[in-house]
Amino acid sequence: MNISKAYFFRLICIFIASAFLYGSVQKSTIPAGSVDNGGLFLPDGFEAVVVADHIGRARHLAVNENGDIYVKLTNAKQDSGNVAIRDSNNDGKADRIAYFGDYKAESGYGPTSMRIYNGHIYFSTKGAVYRQKLTPGKLVPESKTELVLTDYYKTEHIGKSLAFDDNGHMYVNFGSISNNCQIDNRIPESPGQYPCAELTEHAGIWRFDANKLDQTQKDGVRYATGLRDGIAMDWNHATNTLFAVEHGRDGLHQTWPSLYSEWESAMLPSEEFFEVKEGMNGGWPYYYYDQLQNKKVVSPEYRGVDLTKEVDKPANPIMGFPGHWAPNDLFFYTGNQFPDHYKNGAFIAFIGSSNRAQYPQSGFFIGFVPFKNGAPSGSWEVFADGFAEKEIIVSSSEAAHRPMGIAMGPDGSLYISDAVTGKIWRIMYKGGKKSFGKDQLKKMVDRKLLTHLRTPDKIKDNLAKGVADEGQKIYTNYCISCHQKDGMGDGSRYPQLGGSEWVTGDKNRLITVLLNGLKGPITVNGKHFHGEMPKYDFLSDADISKVTSYIRMNFNNSASAIHEKEVASVRSKIKGK
Repeated sequence: MNISKAYFFRLICIFIASAFLYGSVQKSTIPAGSVDNGGLFLPDGFEAVVVADHIGRARHLAVNENGDIYVKLTNAKQDSGNVAIRDSNNDGKADRIAYFGDYKAESGYGPTSMRIYNGHIYFSTKGAVYRQKLTPGKLVPESKTELVLTDYYKTEHIGKSLAFDDNGHMYVNFGSISNNCQIDNRIPESPGQYPCAELTEHAGIWRFDANKLDQTQKDGVRYATGLRDGIAMDWNHATNTLFAVEHGRDGLHQTWPSLYSEWESAMLPSEEFFEVKEGMNGGWPYYYYDQLQNKKVVSPEYRGVDLTKEVDKPANPIMGFPGHWAPNDLFFYTGNQFPDHYKNGAFIAFIGSSNRAQYPQSGFFIGFVPFKNGAPSGSWEVFADGFAEKEIIVSSSEAAHRPMGIAMGPDGSLYISDAVTGKIWRIMYKGGKKSFGKDQLKKMVDRKLLTHLRTPDKIKDNLAKGVADEGQKIYTNYCISCHQKDGMGDGSRYPQLGGSEWVTGDKNRLITVLLNGLKGPITVNGKHFHGEMPKYDFLSDADISKVTSYIRMNFNNSASAIHEKEVASVRSKIKGK
């Protein structure tokens, strides 16, 4: 009996020791963070290491079960739109980087997704969704690229972000093709098209068979509608439902100056966080969510219209974020490395605004929303910040880095991609899980008071106060939201004006662009753009003269002024056609 007890006690000791050693081994496999966490501010107990940098302008990413990282690039590098990254010795840094992808990689803004599902890596461009079967042990897939879905309509919001459920379905975002379905897109006080015809094929989420090839939109089912651009999507396995954070419309002051101030235009409307159930209608373009009033509001284009014929009660979001933060990825954390506070909660990558002028740009961080019983259990939090590397961001092009994609590694580490230089961070938790609480989050709460995250003061934070030049005033009212205060655009959708032949070259061409508008594709300084600029023919000849002269003589341009009579001449020729 005594021998039996001694033997039993010995087994218990061995078990405890083994468990301790196993825990130590598990923890020791997590590499050391960079000295400065790669420039990031994180809650106490977290560290970050830079896995790779300058791989190309990154969009979304995915991590395989062996730790290999796959990233979708905005602009193809070495004629390939994908990059694979491996850390062989587990020091947290890339040992091998390989570019691949034997598909038609579209340059410019748009390629938007990278997901691993059922042994395949799925990735998308503006006009297609592809997949490749992963090859066990190989960094680069050796299988041929298969075409899963083709979409022939390619424009600003048509990048195909993806999500997968547990039943073989693929969900694809089809963004809107306009700002708010106006009869004349982005033209001041143009009423809304009613009913909005583009809702039949756009501004919603479609569901497809994830394992079927050569599909078109007609092969799918419209799962939800009234979502302007739900780029940030993820399937929540805890609730077995789809979630999405959409980009709200912009330009409220520019299109409705009598109804909205510049401050209201900078703040509104909300970026809406939805639980997306089949048949849901988010309300776009007829409604938007006002996070300042915490309610749905009828869009100015549709005031006085009987909207009950189209949507009686649009779905309310589960949370509304400040306007124009641009949520570009969503990930529900299922790992075990992080404290329980993060279990099943939502991480959101806000790439940051480009259209908050005349106020500082905002966002540029990784947010977190805690969940309990399938619903938010608290307000949004700052999880990772410091990407922009500056506090007051006048133009989005000033941001050193912009967080784009989120993925989880097999050990529960979180990976973040950067849309500017292609930096990849790995975020790890090194502290005590049981002791994690408010004290560890306090400094992140304080970061909400910083300029790029707090609500701007209507007077003190107005960057345009004191502007005297009339041409600059016109530029600030109509051009700055896209081309930015420094005239360098946002680096993806809107081209730069500084050093552009479109600006400093033929005067008549520049005047014609303002009078007629412009729809891509175009090439500016060797870079391709495929967006849409509205016409500004409502401006007088004098105002067009002032604003074109301003941009030709600023932003390091030294071209001559454009006179009012030159504008009148071009306008007359256009009317005579």
